[in-house]
Amino acid sequence: MKKLIVVLLCIFLLAGCTETLNEEKVSVTAGHEMRVHFIDVGQGDSILIESPNGKTMLVDGGVKGAGQNVVSYLKELGVKKLDIVVATHPDADHIGGLIPVLNSIDIEQFYDSGKVHTSQTFEEMLTLIDTKNIPYNVPKTGDSIAFDDDINVKVLNANENATDNNDASIVLKIAYGNVSFLLTADAGVSLEKEMMQDDVKATILKAGHHGSNTSSSAEFIQAVHPEVTILSYGEGNKYGHPHAEVVERLQAIGRKIYATAEAGTVIVSTDGVNYDVNSKEWSGTIASAPQTTSASVEIVSKDLIEEIVGIKNNSNEAVSLKDWQLISIEGNQVFNFPNVTLQPGKTIYVTSGSNARDGQNYLKWTKKQIWLNDGDAAQLRNAKGAIVSELD
Repeated sequence: MKKLIVVLLCIFLLAGCTETLNEEKVSVTAGHEMRVHFIDVGQGDSILIESPNGKTMLVDGGVKGAGQNVVSYLKELGVKKLDIVVATHPDADHIGGLIPVLNSIDIEQFYDSGKVHTSQTFEEMLTLIDTKNIPYNVPKTGDSIAFDDDINVKVLNANENATDNNDASIVLKIAYGNVSFLLTADAGVSLEKEMMQDDVKATILKAGHHGSNTSSSAEFIQAVHPEVTILSYGEGNKYGHPHAEVVERLQAIGRKIYATAEAGTVIVSTDGVNYDVNSKEWSGTIASAPQTTSASVEIVSKDLIEEIVGIKNNSNEAVSLKDWQLISIEGNQVFNFPNVTLQPGKTIYVTSGSNARDGQNYLKWTKKQIWLNDGDAAQLRNAKGAIVSELD
C-alpha cells in the first residue's frame, strides 16, 4: 500500500513538473510576434517576413525600379541582413527589385525557382548571387524550408522545368501557430488545381498574379477560405488588375480584402493565435488603365520570339523620335531612341536578343532578351513622357 502511495505521489509530482515545463514553453513564445509586410512596389510583389525570433525572409522584390524603395524600407526597419531571399519565378516584376537588394544587404540563403530565363534582369541577378558567393537553392514541391523553429514553411509548388514562367512559381505556405499565410506568386488556375491536393487552407492569402483572372479560381478560393486576402498591384496598371471576377469570388466568401495600390504597404502582425492588419480595407475600386494620347505614331507589331517591335508613322509629316522611349512593361526596361526621324508612312524596327541588328530601318537595343515569350506589353512614350501607343 505504501509503495502504491509513493508511486501515485511520484506520478502526481511528475505531472505537476510537466505542467510547469509546458507553461514555461508557452511563455517563451507568448508575446513574440511574426510580422508579414506586403510591401507596396507598384505592379509587382515583394513580401518581408519577420519571424518571432528575429529571422528575416524576403519573397520577391518587385520591378527593378522599386528595388531601392525595398532597400530603404528594410533599412528603416533595421534589417541589416536577410536570412533567406526567395525569387519565386524569373518575371521582372518579381525579381527586378532583388538586384538593388543584392547590392545593398547581406543575404544568407537564396532560393530560386530554377526556371532558366535569358532576360538581362535574370542574368544580372544570377551574376550577383555568384559574385557574392551566396548559397543558392532550388526547392522542390513538398520541401520544408528551415527558417525559424517556431514557424513552418512548406513549398506547395516549385517547378524548374515548367514551360511558362508563372508555372514555375514557388508557392509558400507559412504557418505560425494557428495563423497561416499562403503566398501564391503568379501561380495560375492549373497549378491551383494541383495544389488543392494538399492542404491549402490559410488565414491570409496573397492572391495570385496581382488579382488576375488567370489565378484565384472559385474552387481555389473556397479551398483556401481565407479570412484576409491581399491584392498586390499598381494603381492604374494597364492590365486592369484586379479583375472583377476575382474580386467577386473573394467578396462571395465575405472576407476582408486589402490592396497595396490603395493602402500602400500592408502589415499583418500575429502571435500565432490572433492577428492584426494595420491598413484600411480595400474600397472595391477596380484599377483603371492609363489613358494614351491620340498620336500618329504607333506600335504596329511585336514579335516576342524574334524580339522585333515595329513602330509606324501614320501621318503625312516626319516625326522626330529623339528622346522617345519604348518600354517593356513586364521588365520595366526602357529603350531610349537616338536622334532619328521617322518619315511619313514608314516603319522602324527596334530589335533585341541574339539577332539584334542595326542599320537602315532597324535599331539595336541590346543583345539581351527583353520581351517575355509568355507575353509582355510594349509601351511607346513621346519626348514629354506621354503614352502615345501600347500593344499587348
